[in-house]
Amino acid sequence: MRFLNKARCLTKLEEQFPAERFRRNEPMSQHTSFQIGGKADVLIMPISKQEIIHIIRFCNENKIPLTVIGKGSNLLVMDAGIEGIVMKIGSCMKAIHFSDEYVYAEAGISLNCLAKKIQEMSLVGFEFASGIPGTLGGALTMNAGAYGGEMKNILSECTTVSLDGKINTLDHQDMKMGYRSSRIQATGEIIVEAVLKLQKGDREEIKNITNDYWQRRLTKQPYDLPSAGSVFKRPEGFFAGKLIEDCGLKGCTVGKAKVSELHAGFIVNMGGATASDVLSLMEMIKNKVREKYEVELESELRIIGRS
Repeated sequence: MRFLNKARCLTKLEEQFPAERFRRNEPMSQHTSFQIGGKADVLIMPISKQEIIHIIRFCNENKIPLTVIGKGSNLLVMDAGIEGIVMKIGSCMKAIHFSDEYVYAEAGISLNCLAKKIQEMSLVGFEFASGIPGTLGGALTMNAGAYGGEMKNILSECTTVSLDGKINTLDHQDMKMGYRSSRIQATGEIIVEAVLKLQKGDREEIKNITNDYWQRRLTKQPYDLPSAGSVFKRPEGFFAGKLIEDCGLKGCTVGKAKVSELHAGFIVNMGGATASDVLSLMEMIKNKVREKYEVELESELRIIGRS
């Protein structure tokens, strides 16, 4: 009876969304850069804070599990899929506007799209993020960074929705951003909007710096195959990719998952890789690095779904 009640509730919820934004039995491999993952019971793509709050309250009232994702660029979804509702904060929430040196953007905008628009406005400070896959919300959640820049250095404030459906405004200090971390990882809040503080600069110079970063990425990172970016966090005093390479693990495979021969910090999907393949390869890497260097590697990936 409980199952039937939930099924009826989901049907009522489904009636409130257009078919393209409410999908049942949705393959998560279509929503992750790894192109790996089983099916989500339901996937919903909201277009506003109000819809996000409505979905959260619906899940709370009906005791339905809720999982929130962005573009899926730092994500490994288990082969058995995801129970309940997956809420994707993506291209349906990508509005942006500018006021002097401030950038106001919704969390679903991709970093590449945001970087292009910021460059057009001759604003300095976001160059490092060009080429990083994912959305603004995801980048703030994990304090993404590269080439000496980090999201924490340019964040003014952000708006979140808590797991009980309340809207909060958090300033830079409230976010408690550290190396690949923020308070969002502890609280589970959903970032819906953010304000970035940049500086006026020269558009050509910004373009040149951005292009330089892009070229570096293209020559050093495996863009030709599906991946989820860097698999492991940087251990203090070391580089994860260098440790893995020095263990002779470049090109090592488990099933269809492979340590990239271009950059050992990446695991790539050779075509048909499973989450189990990736996890087994990650465990092998961790064991080899621990045995040789007595260094404990920590996953940078968010791993979700039915085990």
